[in-house]
Amino acid sequence: MKTIIEPFKIKSVEAVKTTTRQQREKILKKAYYNPFLIPAEDVLIDLLTDSGTSAMSAKQWAGILDGDESYAGSKSYIRFEQVTKKIFGFKYIMPVHQGRAAERILFTMLTSKIDKDGRFINVGNTKYIPSNNHFDTTRANIEFNGATAMDLVIEQGKHPSKIHPFKGNMDLKKLEKYINKIGAKNIPVCMHTITNNTGGGQPVSMENIKGVSKICKKYKIPFFIDACRFAENAYFIKTREKGYANKSILSICKEMFSYADGCTMSAKKDAFANIGGFIAMNDKNWYTQCKNLLIITEGYETYGGLAGRDMEAIAQGLEEILDESYLQYRIVSTKYLGDRLLKMGVPIIQPPGGHAIYVDAKGLLPHIPVDKFPGQALVAALYIEGGIRAVEIGSVMFGKYDEKGKTIPADMELVRLAIPRRVYTQSHIDYVLEIFESIKKKSKKIKGIKIIEEPKFLRHFTAKFAPAS
Repeated sequence: MKTIIEPFKIKSVEAVKTTTRQQREKILKKAYYNPFLIPAEDVLIDLLTDSGTSAMSAKQWAGILDGDESYAGSKSYIRFEQVTKKIFGFKYIMPVHQGRAAERILFTMLTSKIDKDGRFINVGNTKYIPSNNHFDTTRANIEFNGATAMDLVIEQGKHPSKIHPFKGNMDLKKLEKYINKIGAKNIPVCMHTITNNTGGGQPVSMENIKGVSKICKKYKIPFFIDACRFAENAYFIKTREKGYANKSILSICKEMFSYADGCTMSAKKDAFANIGGFIAMNDKNWYTQCKNLLIITEGYETYGGLAGRDMEAIAQGLEEILDESYLQYRIVSTKYLGDRLLKMGVPIIQPPGGHAIYVDAKGLLPHIPVDKFPGQALVAALYIEGGIRAVEIGSVMFGKYDEKGKTIPADMELVRLAIPRRVYTQSHIDYVLEIFESIKKKSKKIKGIKIIEEPKFLRHFTAKFAPAS
């Protein structure tokens, strides 16, 4: 087998600090067992997220120095616009400071009616937005506006050990049934997340994208794509879907977005940038409404809350992510971690996804009930054992309460090991494997976690926890 090596060389390094187990126990307790509250300098291997944590290239840093900070119509915006239109193909592109800003603008517009004075009046309680799986901020922006976010991923996508080449697909039969139940007039948009972050970084097939598009056109429902990891998804299509093996990544990307009416994107993922994103669409009326919201809260339409240097970095990153040799390395290196975890008996979502490995915490820690959050317990154990920071994607992130205050669990109890792009070497990943091997041996001793304080929305970011008795 041909050895896959990093298609880049390291030009700058950053020191990391090591801590003792005793120190980490104190740090975690002070952070209320929430990895988001741990100071970054006290983390050895940071797998909390791949968002904004990538190593930028020399050309991206050069672009930052060359950034044009003109308030309106800067040359950096013009380059940003040219690159995004080349890849995504939509008529109107608006930069924003990150993906959730794009979501806020889009869903505020979609859950409102405009009064005679041009003000947005919320009517969100009458709106329903289906997707394969909405991720945390997407769901929060929908629900904050009073609307209902519905997940319609295929059944295989709900079972970690089941093998399917495109577990991120939306269930087309469920989508059409849902439209007929709710009524097309109550569905302002249908979303599709590629790759499916909630479901394990699993890809979506071109056939499925086309199928969703066809149903949306049938019922005259606009179709948007959450494009955070579009290039990784395109690589999976190239390597797994019939008829795409000889097509370029760019041509696959163009085809994916040709079936949609618009997209939102956090450029902090596949664009290698530390900040930024955009919202794109073809409808002029929607563009005008979104532009008004953008100018009120983000900035003028040619900077949208970003410095010119950030738009330069995004434009360069979007061109670099289309490099097939990089994408091959990215997917293979993620698979390396997943395959070795499976070999040692640690259950994960299979097959390994693109940007992260998702450990099945309920499978690894079956003695911890879902209302004691096995995923959060595993996150705590990873930090104490080896200074590794990860994130729970289960009933802390997506669980709800019934009328009696009892936990309604998420479909799966997962821990995401998100791998920052171009940051860690194989020896770092081998260290992660060593820590998992140690944890597995003492897994029965790991205790559950309870919530002692939480906000109404996105509780995993700021909630406080303690060991459960």
